[in-house]
Amino acid sequence: MTLQRYATTAGAAHGAMPAQPGAPARELPGTHAPVVRDLRERAGRSPRGLHFEAGDVVVVSGLPGGGKSTLIRRAVAARAIDSQDTRDRWAQRVPRLLPYALYRPLVRVAHYWGLWRALRSGESVVVHDCGTQTWVRGWLARHARRRARTLHLVLLDVTPQEAREGQRERGRGVSGYAFARHRRAVGRLVRDTEAGALPLGCSSAVLLDREAAGMLARITFADAQGMTGQP
Repeated sequence: MTLQRYATTAGAAHGAMPAQPGAPARELPGTHAPVVRDLRERAGRSPRGLHFEAGDVVVVSGLPGGGKSTLIRRAVAARAIDSQDTRDRWAQRVPRLLPYALYRPLVRVAHYWGLWRALRSGESVVVHDCGTQTWVRGWLARHARRRARTLHLVLLDVTPQEAREGQRERGRGVSGYAFARHRRAVGRLVRDTEAGALPLGCSSAVLLDREAAGMLARITFADAQGMTGQP
């Protein structure tokens, strides 16, 4: 049986989660209406897993410090592209006293080069997204469309206070100016997603708060026969 190309959920307290009701979804030309599942404020009844079709692309977005990298490291066994991993690798190579601002352009080039290679491979890919770079989501949507794959959004909706706390815990803060930009961009993305108006080319979205993200143990990809290919 062919899997539907949007996130299905499993492992909730009372079995599989049904599709979530809400605002009408925006119909895209030549496609089915996008699916939005809101898993926020479910008081411990959130699912343990999200499942997608093999070869699809999943974007994990939200505020800096909101738990995106933590979620990806914990739950994703497929290929994951996280700009923070690229930055950490470069930090190990350059002199310790060299300011990050001086080699940041090289880190960005390396990150997008790695993302381009991952997309060309045709593998299932999970991509860390800071929420401000809409052109990246557009690029991913075009890639998915060319390869007859689907783009999905996993959106962490945490408060600015929770995000700042997460930044302090990892010892890497964001300037007030940059954080304000992230807040505006992610706020628009959350509001649009709640209204069913997903980014162009995105077929589904899952909204998570801090508790739901903490309960999520796996993000997997399955082929048409239902085999995940995960260990």
